[in-house]
Amino acid sequence: MGVSRVTLAWLWSLVAVWSGLAYAGDGESRLPDSAKPTKVQPDDGYRLQAGDVLEISVWKETDLQREVLVRPDGSFSFPLAGEIDARNRTVEDVRKMLVDHLQKYVPSPVVSVAVKQIGGNRVYVVGKVNKAGDFPLTNPLDVMQAISLAGGVTPYASVNNIVILRRHNGRQQSYRFQYSDVARGRALSQNIQLESGDTVVVP
Repeated sequence: MGVSRVTLAWLWSLVAVWSGLAYAGDGESRLPDSAKPTKVQPDDGYRLQAGDVLEISVWKETDLQREVLVRPDGSFSFPLAGEIDARNRTVEDVRKMLVDHLQKYVPSPVVSVAVKQIGGNRVYVVGKVNKAGDFPLTNPLDVMQAISLAGGVTPYASVNNIVILRRHNGRQQSYRFQYSDVARGRALSQNIQLESGDTVVVP
């Protein structure tokens, strides 16, 4: 018994509907790579500071797997490698240093290093903000972004008399910051990138 043209047309329309539903259900997988959500990763150029905690492991060496704290002098101790100076170095720098030290005792060591806790690179926002405190400096951060992390300024803040305090080679430096100008897109050079240890004072 033959199938009528009307029946065939109905069957094809049903297939089209189901295909459309399947496409919609798999929408994300069909998006171009540029449109797919991406995971935010810490800046690879992050510089280690005293107070950071590192997780270090050497493949197939159970005795060489541990967490270490970067001491106030910027260094830490690791078995067989001895003292490692980590201050202002990247994680990759430290990994290469460990490989160099360990290869005297471990043939072709495979070393992995990760930052487990950030305790050293921090900036401080104090004064008339809604959430004064210290904030981790994991990625580049400017003054406006730091104030935003602190919950913004209060209604009583003197926003055009903000000061950034920075200690360089043992000497204290200060930079003026006029919030109103930067908020209007003027004098943007004031919106400097902060460095570890900087303090933003909102009077």
